[in-house]
Amino acid sequence: MIAALLDPGAYDHPVERVDCLETHISWVLLTGTIAYKIKKPVNLGFVDFSTPERRRWFCQEELRLNRRLAPDLYLGLSPIHGPPEQASLHGSGPTLELAVRMRQFPQSALLGPVLARQGLTPDQLERLADDLAAFHAVAAVAGPDQAYGAPELVKAPAVANLAALEAGAGAAAPEVAALRQWTEESFEALRPTFALRRSQGRIRECHGDLHLGNLLLEGGQIRVFDCLEFSPDLRWIDVFSDLAFLVMDLEHHDRPDLGAVLLNRWLGRCGDWGGLLTWRWYRVYRSLVRAKVCALRLRQPDLDAGTVQRLQQDLARYLLGARHTTGIPAPALVITHGVSGSGKSHRARQLCRRQGWIQLSSDVERKRLFGAWGQGESPPLQGDPYRSEVSAGIYGQHLPEQANRILTAGYTVVVDATFLGRDQRRRMEDLARRCGVPFLILDCRCTPKQARRRIEERRQRGGDPSDADSAVLELQLRSREPLEAGELPYALEVGAELTAGDLVARVEERLGA
Repeated sequence: MIAALLDPGAYDHPVERVDCLETHISWVLLTGTIAYKIKKPVNLGFVDFSTPERRRWFCQEELRLNRRLAPDLYLGLSPIHGPPEQASLHGSGPTLELAVRMRQFPQSALLGPVLARQGLTPDQLERLADDLAAFHAVAAVAGPDQAYGAPELVKAPAVANLAALEAGAGAAAPEVAALRQWTEESFEALRPTFALRRSQGRIRECHGDLHLGNLLLEGGQIRVFDCLEFSPDLRWIDVFSDLAFLVMDLEHHDRPDLGAVLLNRWLGRCGDWGGLLTWRWYRVYRSLVRAKVCALRLRQPDLDAGTVQRLQQDLARYLLGARHTTGIPAPALVITHGVSGSGKSHRARQLCRRQGWIQLSSDVERKRLFGAWGQGESPPLQGDPYRSEVSAGIYGQHLPEQANRILTAGYTVVVDATFLGRDQRRRMEDLARRCGVPFLILDCRCTPKQARRRIEERRQRGGDPSDADSAVLELQLRSREPLEAGELPYALEVGAELTAGDLVARVEERLGA
């Protein structure tokens, strides 16, 4: 059948040449404008396409699932008519198979090659984070009568990965053993959290296979395709597990800064701060998924020396990445201080991207609480977002509560807000003291003229969560309460002349990192 479909005349549209890409579970026939994906009649345990009925069902599932994220890429299903030696898409013979019909794209558009040629930008990752947060917000939620997301089902694939790695660990046996111990001990500590996540509706019908090979850059926008259709257990997962795969993959490709961009933007859109307790566990799990794939491929016969070397290197790096992720550096609490337009958000982003820290923005939190920036965990508030009792609640309760959740999960947080009032700053200092973590105030300095110019530039660009204008700035300049003498030991003056590298170095020095 496949040999017949390599003939350009087998198609119901003009084709000059047909190329075939083959994986262990499918053939993909490339005709120039349209790609046809055909499932192989295989049963590999984790995937069962052994009968025509099952292949038909999974073709339908592939179309349904992927149209959630890329409806214009997934065009439909095409019957392949027989007999096999004369297979075509325009014949009148019996239907041999169904093919998923997709709009073809160049392999150079995949995010792996794009990243390799330095073609991926933070802005593109932020737009992807927006898309993923919106997707996760409306994805089907696992019901109480379904087992998906139960703690033991969370643990099972992680244990299976480790078993596969142990079977051929060789020199890496000590690393794998250490990772098994960490996985099992951490799982037991997180068992109540996994159960809580399930009861909170955070187990959803996700993508399931969200790595660089299943994303492409098209017209400046990152597109997501190839959802995991063949295993509901691996698709109905915590949204944090879904995101962890891509962040881990970016880290593996030496771009942790882009991973931090993706995570922080996604968190800002969904406000799922409590899920950070599971973040480290899921990133280790995703590293071990990829390590297992390398280990299984190394057992295949007839691999050339170059392929063996590359797989061995990848396997070692995935294990190293997993071990690195298990380390828990001491967290710290950093807050910004300054009027609107003083560069607070810019400096917070610089630190979080370079250090992998978590950014908690008052502008973003306020907007999301009122339903204007993604979708939060609670119904949106009503009325004026800037009325005094709302601001008092954000600074007095909301920001300290969310910062506490982030610190409890073991991550340094940069709380990006004006903190012009002494009581506001004192609450955060008290939080740091209760949590036993270092505390630092980034005292962002600029002249009123500079602040006015930046606010106007931001207004003209659009798309920023801050609504501050010149009137807000004038009010802040009149009402701000300067840092007191007792706060100065915790403060680091940050002016416009300070480079990002120098900022990181000085912050690390002050925090004792």
